[in-house]
Amino acid sequence: MTKLDILYEDNHIIVVFKPAGILSQADKSGDVDMLTIIKSYLKEKYNKPGNVYLGLVHRLDRPVSGIMVFAKTSKAASRLSEEIRNNKMHKKYLAIIHGYLDVKEGTLVNRIEKLDNKKVLIDTPKGKEAVLNYKVIKEKNNLSLVDINLVTGRYHQIRLQFANINHPLYGDYLYNKKDTNKLALVCYSLSFIHPTTKENMNFNLKNTENYIKL
Repeated sequence: MTKLDILYEDNHIIVVFKPAGILSQADKSGDVDMLTIIKSYLKEKYNKPGNVYLGLVHRLDRPVSGIMVFAKTSKAASRLSEEIRNNKMHKKYLAIIHGYLDVKEGTLVNRIEKLDNKKVLIDTPKGKEAVLNYKVIKEKNNLSLVDINLVTGRYHQIRLQFANINHPLYGDYLYNKKDTNKLALVCYSLSFIHPTTKENMNFNLKNTENYIKL
């Protein structure tokens, strides 16, 4: 069983670090996933009989590492999901992209449409608005380390938007077939309003160079 890195836990939520390579939830591959890992932990820790409730309110792609929050009650799941719909849950990422950006600090705005077969289209009439703010932190060897504030949370949003401007993420084989390296993308900061106490909750990874470095 994969070791669980817990950043915070109370009766309503649990905040964890998801390593790269682990699924957020189970799929047909049958590979290990965070939802199952946390359910097993809760079942063992609290000696719970039967099925354990755990709500998945957001996801990180399999090759992406970073901070995630899960709901331990249906009420918490509902309220956190509402925060996400209203863009009240804030996520910040660090990514390494190919090339140097002409504009070192800016905003990317597109429309992203996800089809039933998981194929993703960009700037289609049916697409949902996708917005992110970015700032270049460092440049080296034709690569750029970029700090990203994700305003909306669309499917493959960061990966797709940077690939769309011809600066695909380092290691993103899906949008840059020539690149077979490990994907350089980590969600280092997560903030939201606690679903019951209404307290502002802020979580940040320490020593981010341990997870991503240029």
